[in-house]
Amino acid sequence: MFYHLLYPLRDIVSGFNLFRYITFRAAYAVVTALVISIWFGPGIIAMLKRRQIGEKIRAEGPKSHYAKAGTPTMGGLIVLLATLVPTLLWADLTNRYIQLIVVVTAGMGLIGFIDDYYKAVRKQPKGLVAKKKLLGQLVLGLALGIVLYTWPPSPEFTTSTDVPFFKTLALPLGIFFIPFVLLVVAATSNAVNLTDGLDGLAIGLSAIAFLAFAAICYITGRSDFSRYLAITYLPGAGELTIYCAAAMGAALGFLWFNAHPAEVFMGDTGALALGGAIGALAIMTKKEILLLILGGVFAAEALSVILQVGYFRYTGRRIFRMAPLHHHFELLGWPESKVVVRFWIIGAICALLTLSTLKIR
Repeated sequence: MFYHLLYPLRDIVSGFNLFRYITFRAAYAVVTALVISIWFGPGIIAMLKRRQIGEKIRAEGPKSHYAKAGTPTMGGLIVLLATLVPTLLWADLTNRYIQLIVVVTAGMGLIGFIDDYYKAVRKQPKGLVAKKKLLGQLVLGLALGIVLYTWPPSPEFTTSTDVPFFKTLALPLGIFFIPFVLLVVAATSNAVNLTDGLDGLAIGLSAIAFLAFAAICYITGRSDFSRYLAITYLPGAGELTIYCAAAMGAALGFLWFNAHPAEVFMGDTGALALGGAIGALAIMTKKEILLLILGGVFAAEALSVILQVGYFRYTGRRIFRMAPLHHHFELLGWPESKVVVRFWIIGAICALLTLSTLKIR
């Protein structure tokens, strides 16, 4: 909105020329997101408390988590507000990449909100039936895949995906690009949701991922940088930097309330939205394979659940003391804050490795 209102006035007020720069608008998107989170967060948390929208702790979960019962959930509303509003204020709203990422974020957030509503308000322990929730994620991923396939956001956008460590190698997917998009979006949103089990864990890792994607989006949208690094150049993709900056600011702002001991949980409302957005960013910058490195902790958390369930069904025994993986380390005796910080460190290392692959080609 600011871009459309103020940048056209640059000939009258020269200072408005600053709005042409993505870096300027991204910086203020971070600040705006932080202000919105910290300003509106207490009010939203108070509203959730008044309506008794609290977390239900699983009986089979770690005993140390029983004290968290009743902590307000649906705090993902703070994340959504602090991500979408700065994006709408500072980004170029005619940009197709921005339009798509906003729709994916809002759509995944809506699916998560419905699930949280059933659990916290209607008091249905299982919330939205797992099959229905997965169906919603698949439908949204399918819609994104079809739109990208039939109406790409820029002429240079193709249905191939970049292969890390190779300058000119890309994997052509053709029509299979559509189910590939569906798989990436659904898998990433569920992986972030599974990681959201300790105070500050998923939101901190998300902030790291969005910071890395801010750099990737900026480079991908610059012809000079992308040419130098021999990566796919996608005109217009640089505008996603502003979204990434807003999402990172929203994550850090939410962490203010979600740090141990958490005052609020983001629930599926926030976890599915953030996960879906991370998957969509990987797709729209052609970095789907790199997502396995950048989201290494998310992938490990999801894989631990798959292995645990599969192995238990086959043998009747467990690989981990409890899945997802963070609970395994809790039951080994690690304090919750230590698990979170160490996973953050691993997430930061994964982000640095991801960025290094842009040069190691």
